Amino acid sequence: MAEAAFSEVHAGPTGVSLTLRALARYADRVAFDWDGRTLTYAEVAGLIGAFQSLLRDRGVGQGSRVVILSTNRPESWCLVIAVQGLGGAISMLHPLGSLESHVAQIEELGAKWVIADTGGPASRAAELAEAVPQAQHLTFGGDAATDLLTLAAAVDDAQPVDLSDPMQPAAINFTGGTTGRPKAVVRYAGALGHMATTILGSFELPEHPRYLPAAPISHVAGTKIIPVLMKGGTVFLDKGFDAGRCLAMIEEKRINMILLVPTMIYALLDHPEIAERDLSSLELLLYGASPMSPTRLAQGIERFGPVFAQVYGQTECYPIAYLPRAAHDVTRPADLEACGFPAHGVSVALLDADCVEVPEGVPGEICVRGPNVMAHYLDRPEETAAAFEGNWLHTGDVAVRNADGRLTIVDRKKDMIVTGGFNVYPKEVENVLMAHPSVSQAAVIGVPDAKWGEAVFAYVVLAAGYAGDADELGAFVKARKGSVLRPRTFAFVDALPLSPLGKVDKKALRAPHWDGRSRQV
Repeated sequence: MAEAAFSEVHAGPTGVSLTLRALARYADRVAFDWDGRTLTYAEVAGLIGAFQSLLRDRGVGQGSRVVILSTNRPESWCLVIAVQGLGGAISMLHPLGSLESHVAQIEELGAKWVIADTGGPASRAAELAEAVPQAQHLTFGGDAATDLLTLAAAVDDAQPVDLSDPMQPAAINFTGGTTGRPKAVVRYAGALGHMATTILGSFELPEHPRYLPAAPISHVAGTKIIPVLMKGGTVFLDKGFDAGRCLAMIEEKRINMILLVPTMIYALLDHPEIAERDLSSLELLLYGASPMSPTRLAQGIERFGPVFAQVYGQTECYPIAYLPRAAHDVTRPADLEACGFPAHGVSVALLDADCVEVPEGVPGEICVRGPNVMAHYLDRPEETAAAFEGNWLHTGDVAVRNADGRLTIVDRKKDMIVTGGFNVYPKEVENVLMAHPSVSQAAVIGVPDAKWGEAVFAYVVLAAGYAGDADELGAFVKARKGSVLRPRTFAFVDALPLSPLGKVDKKALRAPHWDGRSRQV
């Protein structure tokens, strides 16, 4: 018997394949519910087919790169599947990103097609058309000649096709860029299919999901849509996050699954209407994208119930780990700091600087292998090689592992502060500060210091009704973690700068302290 080629016989389904299979299986069910409108599974399939017909006529096919800028609307998600089903790759721009960053990313990709929403926070279609005249521009809304929705309505009974190839690019998305220049991450169609099945196998999705992706579906919140459809569930969309409206939607739509970043959870917990809303339908509250304060997490569990589950991953590989609901034990505060257990579809190791696995309890860099790992960074061979050193994907996150395999992130490798020869991980200091009743949020960075090399500096957002007391907070940290971790300086601010993904932008916090220096350590 002849040996079969691995790339063909052993390749798994793509995200497109899984989607079309689900759309056929649950044709009469409601797939999307938004803004007083709905789309059934069959209608989603028809819209994907119509988009494909329009895109084919405009030259989109195998190897094409298409950029999409949109708020949370079902049509933009359908467009993603349409492009990938034609063998192309999509790149999702963040709806809250700057024009400068959007143009830079389009030009770096060399994208020939740009599709932009004309309404809401993503209303940048005209600016992009002017800034990138070499691309073909289409829209959601606006002029009938370019509006995909108007054009699709005129297409007769177009059935979706699946020309996706597991071994070809299907998504090229950019890293968050909170610690440096964003990189374009290339992921193959097969990796996206494996991501969906890993989520389905590792996460505790309700039997009949009613999913509210409160964060942008252009990023991590969108990764749950295919798994939800594979279970015959419904996705409820809102164009932007508003804490009061989110609470109302949970109650009115009987949402049983939601994804939020920590800053959104804080906003819900602090909202005056939270005590009035019936949130009993929630079965699963997924949180991730940035570390969450164990103190505020315990508050959330007290209010929402035992529905919290943490997801951990990055643009280069998702998911990597999952902390299930049952592992959120408020009587064991240290457990709430964990990011989870390795997801079922990946191998995870904690490695030292020589790519040797570290023992239990010793900090090491989280490194990953699996089919859902990125293919490479676009046009950055040296950075790709560094990321894959030792045939592992290096995440840059430092963690410890306990006896049962639970991973707890100590901090970002690049965020580590070296002060007087001692290593300080900011997350450890932040968690202590946020356990103090006067602190709502905290961000810790290293700043230049003539004597110590770097000094620990803390930005603090105070809780309502409290005044800032640097001496008290410094003593609070020292009593719990020792003098090395005690911040030498505190800055009390109204808010912390956030990236478009909702993460604290430490690059912005560090910039004024390190401006004009050739070294950033």
